[in-house]
Amino acid sequence: VKMSVRNPSRLLDLAGKHLLRDDALAFSVLEDLPTELFPPLFMEAFHGRHIETLKAMVQAWPFVRLPLGGLIDMPHMGPLQAVLEALDGLLAQKVRSRKCKLQVLDLRNTGQNFWSMWSGASSYECSSSRMAPVAEQSSMAKQHLAPLKIFIDLCLKKRTLGNFLTYLLRWVEQRKVSVHLCCKKLKISAMPMDNIVKVLSMVQLDCIQEVQVNWIWHLSTLAIFASLLGKMSNLQRLRLSPIHLSAFTEQEQDHIAQITSQFLRLGHLQDLHLDYPSFLEGCLDQMLRCLKSPLDNLSITNCWLTESDLTHLSQSPNISQLKGLDLSGINMTDFNPELLRILLEKVEGTLQELDLDLCGIKDSQLEAILPVLSLCSRLRYFSLCGNFLSMAVMEKLLRHTTGLPCLTQERSPAPQESYRSQGVLLEARLAQLRAQLLEILRDLGRPRVIWISPSPCLRCGKNICYHLEPIIYSCTAPA
Repeated sequence: VKMSVRNPSRLLDLAGKHLLRDDALAFSVLEDLPTELFPPLFMEAFHGRHIETLKAMVQAWPFVRLPLGGLIDMPHMGPLQAVLEALDGLLAQKVRSRKCKLQVLDLRNTGQNFWSMWSGASSYECSSSRMAPVAEQSSMAKQHLAPLKIFIDLCLKKRTLGNFLTYLLRWVEQRKVSVHLCCKKLKISAMPMDNIVKVLSMVQLDCIQEVQVNWIWHLSTLAIFASLLGKMSNLQRLRLSPIHLSAFTEQEQDHIAQITSQFLRLGHLQDLHLDYPSFLEGCLDQMLRCLKSPLDNLSITNCWLTESDLTHLSQSPNISQLKGLDLSGINMTDFNPELLRILLEKVEGTLQELDLDLCGIKDSQLEAILPVLSLCSRLRYFSLCGNFLSMAVMEKLLRHTTGLPCLTQERSPAPQESYRSQGVLLEARLAQLRAQLLEILRDLGRPRVIWISPSPCLRCGKNICYHLEPIIYSCTAPA
C-alpha cells in the first residue's frame, strides 16, 4: 500500500513564523538568532509588513551589506522609511549589537541572488557550505570605523525631483558625517542643471564609475557639469549626447578648455563616447592631450572633424590599445586616404570592433586600408553601411578579410551599381549583386554572414537598413 505523506515543515520554518507573530519575542532573540535565519525572516517581515520586527532586524543585521533594492519598488517610500528609521537608531547607538555587521545599504536593483540563495526551495533552507563565505566576509568587516554607505543608481530623467529621491537626499543631508551616498551609475536626461548640481552635492563623486548624458546641452552647460565630472576620479565610462555650440566665440573657447582640462583628473577612464560633439572640430588634440590613460573604447560620432583632428587621433598614445573604435557619421570624403590607414595601423593588434558607417568613404579610401584591415586578427565586428563603394571594391574587401578568424559580424552598403544615377535603388539589380557576393563567398570557402544595407532604407527611410535578410554562406561537407 502506498501512502502519500506530506513533508513536514522544517523546524526553522516553524520557528521563524512563530517569531513573526510575536514582535516582543523577536526583539529578545535576535541577538542569538542563527545567521541563516536572518535573510528569510527579513523577507517574511518585509512582505508581511511587520515593521517593528523589520526595524529590529536592520539593527542586528549580521552581514556587511543589506541589498534592499532587490526587494522593494523604489518609488514607494514606506519600506524605505522604516529601514531609514532603523538606521537612525543604529547610528545613535554608542555600542552596537555584537551581531550587527551592517556597513552598506544597497538600494540598487541588485541582490536577487542573495535573497534567492538564502530562501532556497524552502523559506529557510541554506546549506552550511554556502553560508560560510558570507559569515567569513562579515567577520572580517571593520565596524564603527567608516560611515554607513548607501548605494543607489541615479537616473535623473525628470525636470523635478521625485518624492523618493527628495526624501532620501534630505535624510542623507542631515547625516552627512555618518552617512555617505554612493552612486556607481549616473544617467541624466531632462533634469535642469541646478537640480543636477543639487543632487550630486549629496553624492560621493569619487564612487561614480559610469556617466551617461542623453540630453541636448549648450557648451556652457557642459562646462558647469565638467567641474563635477573632474571630481569623479574613478570614472571608467563616459557617454555624452548632443552638445550644442552656439557660436565659436572666445567665451566658447574658454568653455572647451574648462571641459577638456577635466580629463586630466580621470585617470581610470576606459570608454569614451561622444555623440554630436560639435565643439570638437579642430580641437580634438586639446582633449586627447588631457587623457591620462589608454582607452579601451572610443566613439566620436555624427560631427565634423578636420584632417588635422584625424592625424592627432592617430598620434595619440592613448588609443594604441583600443578594442572598439566608432567614427560613424564623420564625413571623410575629402580626407587623404592614408589618414585612416595610419590610424588603423596603431590599433591593429587590439581592435575588435570598427564602425565606419556614413563616413562618405570612397573606393580609394577603402582600398588604402585593406592591407592593414587584413592584419586586425582580433576584429569581430566591422560596419561600413552608408558609404559609396563599388562592387569591385566590395569583392576586394571580402577577399582581404576572409582570413580574420574572429570576424563574425560584417555590415556593408549596397554596391553603387545597385542605384540609378539619381540615387534610386534598383531592387532587382541589388538581388543580382547579392547573388554575386554569395558566389564570391563560396569561392573563398569560409562560412560567413554579410548584412547588406541600402541607403536610404526603402521600408523606413533611415540611412542604414536592418530589414533585409543577410547573405549567408555555410560550407557543408559533401554527402
